[in-house]
Parts: sequence; C-alpha cells; structure tokens
Amino acid sequence: MFIPATVLFVRSLGRSSPTEELDRSPYDLAVSRDGRFAVTANGTSDTVSLVDLVTGKVSAETRVGKRPFAIAFTPDGRRALVTNWLSDSVTVLAVTPDSLIATATMPVGDEPRGISVSPNGANAYVALAGENSVLEIDLRSLKAKRKFEAGIEPWHVAITANGGKLVVGNARSQDVSVIDLSSGSVKDTVRLRGHNVRHIAIAPDGDWAYVPNIAERGRPATRENIDLGWVIGNRLNRVPLKEEGPREAIAMDPRGKAVADVDGIAVSPDGQTIAVTAAGTHELLLFRQPLPFVSFGGPDDHIDKELLADTKRFRRVALGGRPLGVTFLPSGKEIAVANYLSNAIQIIDVVGARVTKTIPLGGPAEPSLSRKGEAIFNDGNRCFNQWYSCNTCHVEGHTNGSNFDTFNDGSYGTPKKTLSLRGVTRTGPWTWHGWQTDLRKLVHDSMAKTMQGPEPADAELDAVLAYLKTIDFRPLKPRTETAKRGETAFKAKACDSCHQPPDYTKNGVFTVGLESPEDVYKGFNPPSLRGVGSRSPFLHNGSAYSLAELLTKFHRPSQLSNKPDCTAQELADLVAFLKSL
Repeated sequence: MFIPATVLFVRSLGRSSPTEELDRSPYDLAVSRDGRFAVTANGTSDTVSLVDLVTGKVSAETRVGKRPFAIAFTPDGRRALVTNWLSDSVTVLAVTPDSLIATATMPVGDEPRGISVSPNGANAYVALAGENSVLEIDLRSLKAKRKFEAGIEPWHVAITANGGKLVVGNARSQDVSVIDLSSGSVKDTVRLRGHNVRHIAIAPDGDWAYVPNIAERGRPATRENIDLGWVIGNRLNRVPLKEEGPREAIAMDPRGKAVADVDGIAVSPDGQTIAVTAAGTHELLLFRQPLPFVSFGGPDDHIDKELLADTKRFRRVALGGRPLGVTFLPSGKEIAVANYLSNAIQIIDVVGARVTKTIPLGGPAEPSLSRKGEAIFNDGNRCFNQWYSCNTCHVEGHTNGSNFDTFNDGSYGTPKKTLSLRGVTRTGPWTWHGWQTDLRKLVHDSMAKTMQGPEPADAELDAVLAYLKTIDFRPLKPRTETAKRGETAFKAKACDSCHQPPDYTKNGVFTVGLESPEDVYKGFNPPSLRGVGSRSPFLHNGSAYSLAELLTKFHRPSQLSNKPDCTAQELADLVAFLKSL
C-alpha cells in the first residue's frame, strides 16, 4: 500500500508515524527476552511499533518497507529485524525502551516472509517465498552469506536452541524442510499432507517442531461433507528433529464447531502448553501435553473425544478480530497475540484462559467498507459449522495452490484449482470456464454454496466487493535481458492472442485441448498471467508442476497457435518473462 509522505508527522513523543486513521494490521510480533517490550510488523501501515507491555502503550513507531510481514529480536534485544514482503527487503531497527530507529534496509530476494535470528545473534534467516529458498544474512556486515533450497513458497522459519538446525515450513509443497546449518544441506523433508503451512515453534528440548496447517480431503463442498471434515480440516503437526521420521498430527476441529485458518503457534518454556491462533474463528487454542499425536493412518477427521472433554488439555479463548502471530512471555504464564483486524496486541492469561489486556496500536475509529469486506473474507463463521473462510483457499486474495470440488463450475466431481483473486474486479468473465459474467453473483454463490454459509446481505456483498477492489497484482519486476527475449518469444509464439497485456488475459472462452466431457461448461477463460510465477501448480487441475512442463507438455505453441515449439533457449527466455509479470 502506498502512503503519501503528507500523512506523516512527528509526535511529541519524538516518534515518526502515520496518522491514526491508518489500520496497523499486525501480522506478527516479537517479545524481548525480559518480556518488557514487543515489536509488531504492521502490514497495512508499512510500520513497526514498539510496545511497552507493562504500561500497555505504544512507545514508538517508525516506517519500514512495504507490507512488513514477520519480525524478530536479536538475542540482546538491541535490534529487531522485519521482512518487507512487497519491497523484497529486510529492515534493521535499533531498539531502546522509548525509541525505534531504522538503521539499514537491505534487499534480500523475492517475497521475503518469515525471519528468525540465530541464538548467538550472528545470523538471520529469511524465507524467500518467491524463490523457494532461505537466505542466511551475516548480522555484523549485513551481507548475504548462503542460500538454502527449500520447498515451494516457504512462509516461516525457526531455529533450534543450539543453533544447529533450521526448520522451514513450505506453504504450497505441503512439507517442512529440516536444514543442517553446519553443512547447509537439507537433512530431511517431512510431508504434512496439506497446504497453508504456517508458523513454526520448536520444543525447548529440540526434539520436535510444531506447525499448523490445513488438510484438504478432496470431497465435494456439500453441507454433509463439510460437517464430516471431508472438505477441509485443521491439523496440528509435530515434525521429528532428533532423528528422521514422519510427521505426527492431531485434528483440531470439534464436530459442529470447527476451527478455521490456524496460523500462529508457540510452545511454553516448559514445553507443556502449545498455543495456536485460529484466525478464521477469532480465537486462541490452548493444548496441554500429553496430546494424542498419530502418524500413519491418522488422525481422525475431528478432534480426539477424550482431548475435547478434558478442559485441562484443550481450551478455546475468544479473541475477536484476526489473531495471527503468537508468543509466550518469559514466565510462561502469559501469551501475547498480534491481532490483525483488531489493530492490537492482546495479552492472555494461560491459567485463566482469558484476555487480560488489549493494547491498541492505532487505527480508524470505524472500519472502512473495504475493511469490513476484509473481515468477512477472513471469517470462518461464514462457512457451515465454521470450517474455513474465503481466505483459506484464496490466501491473501491469491491462491493456496490446491484443488477444490465446488459448484462454481456447475457440477460436483470436477475439482478445480483455486484461482487467484488478484486483479479480479477487472479480469472478468470469471471461473475457469468463464461462464460467470456477474462478479457479485459469483461472490454470493461462493459464500452460500461453496461455503454452505448463511445468505449474505446486500451490504455484506457490497463490502466484500469493495475489498476485492483492493486486491491487486504485485508490481512488475525489472526485466532482465533474458526476460526481454522471452517477451519477444511470447509474441512470436502468439501467446498474446489469448493473454493480452496489461493483465495478460482476455474476455473470452477458448478450447485448448484440455477439456473434459464431464465439464458442464466447455472451454476455458485465459487466466491472467500476472504473478503466474507464484501460482504453481498450473492449469485448471494443477497437473503442470512447472512453467517449463506447462509449455512443453500442455500448452505447446504447435498445439495452440500453429507456431513452432520452443527451442531450449526460447523456453528458458519465455519462463523468465513469465516470472517477471
């Protein structure tokens, strides 16, 4: 989000910050080692706030890059580092009890998300979601040291207490990478059997890494299947770090009152309590060991009955808003949560399972129409028995890369990959088959049929449509010489006959040789190619796992435009061009 310099001012406290009318929307927070202060990554104001947790007040706030996403303290508490997702950078901040000063910003690579600092404070590790890798930064020189391969779209990273292993959660390859930092090699890749892999917390003894995600069961989105947990379920996984082995998991959904959009996770200092934020159902889940983790053949579709009945081992704390990042305070008796939609930090008493303090970060007195729409978009209560939200599949208005069997294509039994919603208000017609020409009707049907939720009111549809207008493509990347040659090849192969700039789509439906006799609607509307590099797997059924496979197997020029197929050089150039869009 671009914020003109005219909205900035200097307060009497000596801090430079946006006006109070801006939503802060904290994605993440970090707490100092003594538990006195927290810093927050404020996603929609492009700022970081320093919060005194004792007085319950914001001590300082400063501008960083665009869309700050994750934040971490150095062990001495003198510096904090924040990833700027839309600026492809990391900002380093000097921290004192009453000041927060950005001292350096360094480019790190494509789409930085999670960040973690080594226990000795020497290095930081940044998940580069757009490059499927993790960057190691020397914190003395602020220079890149090494880059490690990861899975597809890494979101968060965590380091063991001894600094020996780095754990990486890969959102769209549905796995966790365990990297040996001494050798720089991937020691193990552990499958999680589901997308939306989120925050990671490591047990104090270093034996396990805990991570929440969703499990897609592949059944049609009927009320019965949703209730049975056969469409989407929510899982708490633990990944072995002491030795190689499969992930173990428990289901977190009570039947009739599921949880939705599990995201943040933290483990208490004694390793006995695990806290998980459920952003879609606006709550904090508290689990107490021992937990009935299973590996092969499980878990079941709903939470273990004995666990559900034991209030000492499973509790739900209503928070409201959209709780995301979470951490224990040093005592282990309190938890701090970054609440995105509430523009606040919340402090929760673990024993009492209740909110004891809410610290506002600043924001408008009343939400805008688009902000109301964003709240609806992220609300799991809009789904039958609150299993998932719009954001579950259209993550941040994009796609989580999974196939779902909804009725938006006119039938069940014909699952389709989730389309990105970036630029959606100007890239109709809609659905893979392009049969829907009314976006308002499409939003209505998604809420009432795909989610099997309550009938949306007109005012609610107005709000969601206003929010969709704010979801845009990422800025175009600078064109390398390879990408420039790829643009020439793109035109020479007549790719632009269906994918026309500026959004690289076209208002029409075309047969491309991938049609199925089971489809109610024939042919496909060309999806926009803006941001296509971050949408793997590709095609309506996710059958192409790379752009190279797409162009050589499914979308060969000789099949679609009667042009010669790509040479090896043309293929490399064309892929580079597509990744620049």
